[in-house]
Amino acid sequence: MRLGLALPTFGPDAGPEGILRVSRTAEDMGYDSLWTGDRVLAPLVPGAPYPSADGLMPRAYENHLDPLVALTFAASHTTRVHLGTSTLNGLWQPPIMLARSLTTLELLGRGRLVVGLGLGWMPEEYTAVSVPWKGRGARLDETLEILEKYWANDVFSHEGPLFTIPETVVGLKPSRRPGPPVLLAAFTPSGLRRIGRRFDGWLPVALPLPQLLGMWDVILKEAVEAGRDSSALRMALRVNPELTDTKTGAGSMPWAGTLGQYVDYARTAAEAGVHELFVDFGQTPVTLEERIDLAGRFLEGVRRG
Repeated sequence: MRLGLALPTFGPDAGPEGILRVSRTAEDMGYDSLWTGDRVLAPLVPGAPYPSADGLMPRAYENHLDPLVALTFAASHTTRVHLGTSTLNGLWQPPIMLARSLTTLELLGRGRLVVGLGLGWMPEEYTAVSVPWKGRGARLDETLEILEKYWANDVFSHEGPLFTIPETVVGLKPSRRPGPPVLLAAFTPSGLRRIGRRFDGWLPVALPLPQLLGMWDVILKEAVEAGRDSSALRMALRVNPELTDTKTGAGSMPWAGTLGQYVDYARTAAEAGVHELFVDFGQTPVTLEERIDLAGRFLEGVRRG
C-alpha cells in the first residue's frame, strides 16, 4: 500500500515555508504522495453542516491556498512523490480552463499528477463562483467528457447541454497518456455507480473498514457490468486523524484515537487491499514541527508492520 501526506494548505502553516518543509521532508522520509484540498469560502454560518460527527467546519479552512498552485509549488521542490488533489471541486470553473490547468500541472510535475474530484458540501461556495448547486452530477459527467476529449485528441470540439467548445487544436498534452488518473470522492449510490462506470478510482474518507469495503464492492460490480477492467480501479483513502492522548473505544475509530490506533488502522487497510492511504495531520491543532514528527512516527509505525 502506498502512503501519502496532506500538504499544509489550510490553517496557520498554509504558506511557502510549510509547503517546502512538508513536501521535502515527506519525499526524504519515503512517502509516496502529497495531497491538497479545496475551499473558496469560510462562511460565518454555513448553510449546510460540515460532513463530520459534530457538523462544524474546521477553523483551519478559514485560511486556504489554491490547491493547484500549491501542488505546482510542491512539484518544483520534489522529484518523486505523486501529487494529488483531495479533493478538487472540479465544477467551479469551465471544463476547458480546468483541462488547461490540470495538463499544465501534469507537465510541470513530470507525470506525477493524480486528479481527485469532488462536488463539495457547501451551497454558498457554488453561489460565490456563479455555478448552480442543482444538477451537479450532470455537470460532472460533462466535465469529465471534456477532459477526456482534451487529453485524447489533437483537434476536438464539444457541444453539450451545458458547455459549447468550438473546434480547436490542442497542442498541450499530458506526459502521461491518455491523461492523469481521475478519481472521484462520492458515497451516494449514484456516486458509487458513476465511479465504477466512468472514473479511474475512488477517493473516500476513512470509515470503519467493513463499511468502506462494502462500498468498494459496489464500485467494482458497477465496473464489471459496464464492461470495464475492475482490477484497474484504485482506492486512495483519506484519513483525518483527531489525535487523543489515550486509546479510544472501537466505536470511535477512525474518527478519533491515538497515533498507534491510526497506525493499526492503516496496517489493516493494507491487508484488506486498499491501494493508497494518506493522512492529514492538520486536522488536529499541531505546530509544523509536530506535524512533521507525527508524519515520521506514523510512517515508521506502518512500515514496521
